[in-house]
Amino acid sequence: MRIGVDVGGTNTDAALISGRNVIAAIKRPTSADVVSGIVEAVQTLIGEAKVSPEAIRAVMIGTTHFTNAFVQRRGLTKVLAIRIGAPASRGIPPFSGWPQDVRETVFGGSALVRGGFNFDGQPIAPFDAEEIANAARRATLAGITQVAVSCIFSHLNDEQEVQAATIIQETTPGLEVSLSSELGRAGMLERENAAIMNASLRPLAAIVAKAFGDALQQLKLTCPWYVSQNDGTLMSADQLRRHPVMTFAAGPTNSLRGAAWLTGQSDAVVIDIGGTTTDVGVLAKGFPRQSSVHVDVGGVRTNFRMPDILSVGLGGGSLVREQSDGVSVGPQSVGFALRESAKIFGGDILTASDIAVASGWADFGDKALVGDLDDNLLESSRREMARIIADAIDRIKTTPDATPAILVGGGSILLRDAPPGVSQLHRPDHAGVANAIGAAIGQVSGEIDRLYMIASPADKEAALAEAQELATQRVIEAGGTKEGVEIVDLEAIPVQYMSGGATRVICRAVSDLAATEAQA
Repeated sequence: MRIGVDVGGTNTDAALISGRNVIAAIKRPTSADVVSGIVEAVQTLIGEAKVSPEAIRAVMIGTTHFTNAFVQRRGLTKVLAIRIGAPASRGIPPFSGWPQDVRETVFGGSALVRGGFNFDGQPIAPFDAEEIANAARRATLAGITQVAVSCIFSHLNDEQEVQAATIIQETTPGLEVSLSSELGRAGMLERENAAIMNASLRPLAAIVAKAFGDALQQLKLTCPWYVSQNDGTLMSADQLRRHPVMTFAAGPTNSLRGAAWLTGQSDAVVIDIGGTTTDVGVLAKGFPRQSSVHVDVGGVRTNFRMPDILSVGLGGGSLVREQSDGVSVGPQSVGFALRESAKIFGGDILTASDIAVASGWADFGDKALVGDLDDNLLESSRREMARIIADAIDRIKTTPDATPAILVGGGSILLRDAPPGVSQLHRPDHAGVANAIGAAIGQVSGEIDRLYMIASPADKEAALAEAQELATQRVIEAGGTKEGVEIVDLEAIPVQYMSGGATRVICRAVSDLAATEAQA
């Protein structure tokens, strides 16, 4: 048995699964401190399922802790950014383009040192080990505990980043180091930003990891626990402490994975309607389609892997307002205050949930409290909700052909008929907790994103084989099994602006966790 927990802005969902069966599932309001909400949700789930804690083999948690912390500029620490690449890249120093408020919160200085690589792997300049050591000493004197190291073309060759980390930790053992080569993809500035963001969150990650561990210990759960990443797979507690940015957008990703598992559909559009937003994404071979563009998080451009998700302001708590030109629904929402603010619960705010109950689409709260709503208002509101969803689907699709769609989320009551462009609308059982189920079924992954010089078919074959081998090795290091490894993405993309047959090869592999494979 496995427990999956997903913490959303409105609700914390939990599901208990065994093999292909959902044993129990619950939904509880998200608590202000998040952790106590997780404890209550898991405690209630185990109680309702009437199982002993010893029967649980693993707990998987999807959390919004770190996304919210960065977006809201709280719980962050100052970071020294070291870039290896001088004399190149002097024109755009680290932290360039950052919003002023987050820069003031995170900026702990920067250093540009000699070294780095060209796209063909040749060194730009000799590596300056002494300057790395000097920068580390300055950071310690300034009271800084976090260092982000980036190097030009380090995603091709991480040798100098690894060497820098060794020097820093030998010179000043109290410093923690985040390496851009472990986090980002092609794109120097965006990869550097990812490393800085990660470093700024690491002290918070240590606190959160301890809180999660203590919470599960309080529940007498002694099994391993994992945290959902933004590609639909899992990371261990140790990985969470090292790479907290990899949890960004894990919630929508869990919903897509859960939708695939509940329906058996591996290629479809997924419509996840929550309490505050509707997230629309695309399943490809059972995993979320990855974004091919740089991603903005809290005003900072990054390039670590993220699902291609379109979020629109429609959810169960969305405000419904009559205006001179019609009815508007969202994007403002009462969020987790739905049970106090919505009319069906005795509140004085008209929400999308009130419209669904008054229309006979759902049965919760007190329908008598919305019995006097005008029929024209109801019809206009339903039409507007359908329009918002249809527009989102049209924007996320890459083909004009009709495609299957899967409707999940606690707010799925807001959609009755299949939108235009949808060939079949699936409404699976347990759709309201698809996100928690997606967390529970999580696997581990390994990814390689490198440039190869390919001059012949033999070179291409060798490059693809090496990429698959490296991705497989990363899966095993993450806790997977070699026998269960599956290559879910393998691309070779010629880089037109580079000579010598430069080709970007992306390979992603997944596997079940070695610790739970037998039970799953």
